[in-house]
Amino acid sequence: MNPSLPAWLRDEASRRREFPVARDKIFLAHAGVCPLPRRVAEAIAGCAQRGATDDQETLALPRSLSDARRLAARLLNCQPDEIALVGPTSLALSFVAAGLEFQPGDNVLVYQDDYPSNVYPWMALAARGVEVRRLRAPGLGVIRPDDVLGRVDGRTRLVALASCHFISGWRLDFATIGKGLRERGILFCLDAIQTLGAFPTTVEHVDFLAADAHKWLLGPCGAGLFYVRREVQEKLNPPIYGWHNVRCPDFVAQDQIVFSGGAKKFEAGTQNLVGLAGLVAALELAQDVGVENIAGELRRQRAWLAPALQTRDFTVLNADAAPENTGGILSFFKSGANAAALQKKLQDAGVVASLRADRAGQKYIRLSPHYYNTDAELRRALDALEA
Repeated sequence: MNPSLPAWLRDEASRRREFPVARDKIFLAHAGVCPLPRRVAEAIAGCAQRGATDDQETLALPRSLSDARRLAARLLNCQPDEIALVGPTSLALSFVAAGLEFQPGDNVLVYQDDYPSNVYPWMALAARGVEVRRLRAPGLGVIRPDDVLGRVDGRTRLVALASCHFISGWRLDFATIGKGLRERGILFCLDAIQTLGAFPTTVEHVDFLAADAHKWLLGPCGAGLFYVRREVQEKLNPPIYGWHNVRCPDFVAQDQIVFSGGAKKFEAGTQNLVGLAGLVAALELAQDVGVENIAGELRRQRAWLAPALQTRDFTVLNADAAPENTGGILSFFKSGANAAALQKKLQDAGVVASLRADRAGQKYIRLSPHYYNTDAELRRALDALEA
């Protein structure tokens, strides 16, 4: 374990207290839906308990909103008024697709083999006369800056990509891509759910970013972040309307629609209060541990796991990728082996892993350990594959 991580992680009793899932199983599927750390679960439970004593919103809302925006802004290196709290990644990405004005003949550039939530909202733009361009990549998720910048032109309005591919684990050089797009006046939307909380993910060269909390951030489902750069907020029209994002003094509907200022204009109604409580706790935990420290541990784990799998005759996607292009995901298969049967072996040994497939039907075991997983747990997972 990386010595820069908190000392309590090296004490097994403390580790299991902070991450209760570790008491009963080896959880290596954080690229899916994470188990909650103790402090996050307690924050959610505490919010629910307080809500049993009075008006839920009065008790929880003001502080939860301000804390979430402040912590998220620190994590992303932006301003709190650039953060909207709208929940799922899919919803935020759809806000961008539905809220921008396009002209017939405009084009958007996407990667067809991204997670569907970052494909379908852009495909739907074809009905509005927008050309949907599919990015070609030399390998699954292997997207390089030149691949992107070479496919845009004067009619490209927006590029939508993921910060890390959900199967191959290829981590995008989104800063270089975003800088090149901004120089060309092209908007850049980033699905950051596979890096937020795991690797530094900041928005200096991004216009829109969406990420739910239920993967690497170790937060609850449906409690995500939506970043909208201040300079482009007027270009994005909310596709939803409600009491929270449209001016209504004393809850009286006005004669004209006037949106709230900042990114709050994308929050139409009552918030997911228990989700916000969990989100705040998850953001605090990530920043207490340090995202740079987390990233260092994930790189170390992957640098050990990839060759260990290769010596066991598994094919590992992007095994030799440069550190700057590797995320926390490691997917692999063995020729002639049944991937579902391998996953069952892991499950029977108390190891939680994911099963994923590409467009050609190739199935992969996907491991996505987090910083609190130990080397002993990783060795047990490898042993289970050979059992």
